[in-house]
Amino acid sequence: MSDHSVDMTGDHAVDIDKHVRVYITVFVALMVLTLITVAISRVHLAVPLAVTVALLVAIIKGSLVACYFMHLISEKKLIYAVLALTVSFFVALMALPVVTFFDGYWIHQ
Repeated sequence: MSDHSVDMTGDHAVDIDKHVRVYITVFVALMVLTLITVAISRVHLAVPLAVTVALLVAIIKGSLVACYFMHLISEKKLIYAVLALTVSFFVALMALPVVTFFDGYWIHQ
């Protein structure tokens, strides 16, 4: 074997170590956030505050999974455009019941 192939193998091993370290860090962050979720559920908070905190933790955990385990952190701009479109449709669908409720649609005469 030449020195060049040995050097590339060493670089490849360092690159793999770097990725494994990132995955382990994300895993530890997910476990810590899971513990935070469990701890928050044990604390008796007001329902709106508890739901807000739970959704915030869930958004952070989902973002970590999507960015690192699904490799979206290194994707092109088109993926982000599709993701933004999906989020906008989700927000619109979640807002639809609120709009119809305050419009009087649910009031029966």
